[in-house]
Amino acid sequence: MSNRLAGMLAALLPIAALSVSAAEPRASAGIASPDARIAVEITTDGEGRASYAVSRDGHAVIAPSRLGMMFTDAPKFERNLAIVDQRTRSHDERWELPWGERRYVRDHHNELRVTFAETSGTKRRFDVVFRVFDDGVGFRYDFPDQPALQRLAIAEELTEFTIADAATAWWIPAFEWNREEYLYHRTPVEEVGLAQTPITLRTGDGLHLSIHEAALVDYSGMNLTRAEGRRFKAALTPGIGEAKVEVTAPFATPWRTIQIADRAAGLVESGLILNLNAPNALGDVSWIRPMKYVGIWWEMHLDRKTWASGPKHGATTAHAKRHIDFAAANGLGGVLVEGWNVGWDGDWFGNGETFSFTRPYPDFDLEGVAAYARDKGVMLIGHHETSGHAAHYEAQLDDAFDLYARLGVHGVKTGYVADAGQAKVLGTDGRLRYAWHEGQAMVRHHQKVVEAAAKRRIAVNPHEPVKDTGLRRTYPNLITREGARGMEFNAWGDPGNPPEHEATLVYTRLLAGPMDFTPGIFGMDTKSGQPMATTLAKQLALYVVIHSPLQMAADLLEHYEARPDAFRFIRDVPVDWDETRLVAGEIGESAVIARRERDGDDWYLGAVTDGEARTLRVPLDFLDAGRRYTAQIYRDGDTAGWRDDPHDLVIESREVGAGDTLDIRMGPAGGQAIRFVAR
Repeated sequence: MSNRLAGMLAALLPIAALSVSAAEPRASAGIASPDARIAVEITTDGEGRASYAVSRDGHAVIAPSRLGMMFTDAPKFERNLAIVDQRTRSHDERWELPWGERRYVRDHHNELRVTFAETSGTKRRFDVVFRVFDDGVGFRYDFPDQPALQRLAIAEELTEFTIADAATAWWIPAFEWNREEYLYHRTPVEEVGLAQTPITLRTGDGLHLSIHEAALVDYSGMNLTRAEGRRFKAALTPGIGEAKVEVTAPFATPWRTIQIADRAAGLVESGLILNLNAPNALGDVSWIRPMKYVGIWWEMHLDRKTWASGPKHGATTAHAKRHIDFAAANGLGGVLVEGWNVGWDGDWFGNGETFSFTRPYPDFDLEGVAAYARDKGVMLIGHHETSGHAAHYEAQLDDAFDLYARLGVHGVKTGYVADAGQAKVLGTDGRLRYAWHEGQAMVRHHQKVVEAAAKRRIAVNPHEPVKDTGLRRTYPNLITREGARGMEFNAWGDPGNPPEHEATLVYTRLLAGPMDFTPGIFGMDTKSGQPMATTLAKQLALYVVIHSPLQMAADLLEHYEARPDAFRFIRDVPVDWDETRLVAGEIGESAVIARRERDGDDWYLGAVTDGEARTLRVPLDFLDAGRRYTAQIYRDGDTAGWRDDPHDLVIESREVGAGDTLDIRMGPAGGQAIRFVAR
């Protein structure tokens, strides 16, 4: 940290509500986190180029990195900039999540708003707002309404992230055909290519970083392209016109986020992304029901049933009622039915305009099945696959949601299966345009779907979605989403997900928010005949390790009926939590997560490992002191392993307390699940 910045921060801390206006242009400004460990310095150089830098405990984390914006129809914001105003404030509140991985989140940050003005030409202005938390930094551009800048046609952000130290990076490629469904690369940071966010980094001295974004609304998703060395530049997803983003001032971009932690647990337990989103905009959301569900789905991936009509059609009235009976008998809240609606015959992947979202196939009595589910105390979960044809879906959106609302279907899984860049939207001229899944047009589309659903008290679970950026805080009916390689890759098995996949997701994709991973596979069958990289104990552990307020028991019902001893854990495990802790683990190797059930006293633990068998000593200090618990343990047996005996499961119990330690033994690609029943 420079002496100049140290002097500035000493003057700013402790900070309550301070406003500093610069009578003369200044070359620098600064702000620190509430605990004073993280500092941000904003500067302009001799050419008037703006940059920021982030340090922690006096050591550089983000080296000086440029700020700015490029337009298609106006000069860019890059040179001839001066700091003409700076205002600071602090904020500290504790707010409640209506559902989630914890009940309460603390939002404690210091904020610096820096106003930049051009020193020549039209002298346009814009603000960059920095919020500095004890666990990281968020910043965004804020454009006020002004005569010289009323319409923004953004060609690209000039935002940079220069990683100060050598680091290992976990990342997936951007702008590839399969959207977000790629395996994570583990490379030196200098070997990262064009990457999606979140991207996770670990430096040589163990500092953990994650770069992402928060509150992605009416804008294009941000990717990162490595310019040279450890310097990355923002790469916005293309739009449907010349500009990547078109908006009208006043306007603020999404937050660019840098999470910082000594240990991987600091990333997993961070509330920074949520804190940078606006509060709940829906009012009363008590109607949103986190739940576990089964569905007509997995058998299609195994080619035992079809989405299309015909002799193998999965979505029949009788088959749906069979699933409803099972859900009711086992205390599960919902049943998903895919393939119920007309449009699945033929080339649905390439032609989404054949879908009807209100007309069922003749062998599926939608009204009758919905009524049967209601009578059984089970909710039918709707399904809207669009094959990426957002325009066609929007034309039926109101009718589709009105139908669901009338039938008591208060949850819907949407789908956008189409190659990246092949979504279909209407341009301002009314003509059909091809769009990227995370471009501004599709971001707007998903917002329209979520708002339309909320009006009917319907929760939305999008697959092939726009990435999660914490909007579940503002729209709690955006209850979960896909956005990564899920369990269906194991069904296909050519190749399936590797042993380390789930232990990587915890520290990468899941930092953005919940994922509908669809765990719970007992049968281990694959189309290719290749073994799944999992054990039965790991499948149980995933209900704790991978957070989602909608958790599917994804396997065939007969496999659950054959193993009621193992299925008991799925019946018992909650999906809504008061508290979450990562108690052990390293990126791509293992993860041990403990969660306390919401409105209850029991704790649950899930542990997963990569392809190496390992035993982790886990202190139970997360349990309530002075209280005893019965640990109901579901663990890999002595011969368990994904290649050898994935079904070897041992179920046992022991009495434990907060002062005890458990040895969590896991076979190759294995896991362990534990319920701690409070006494």
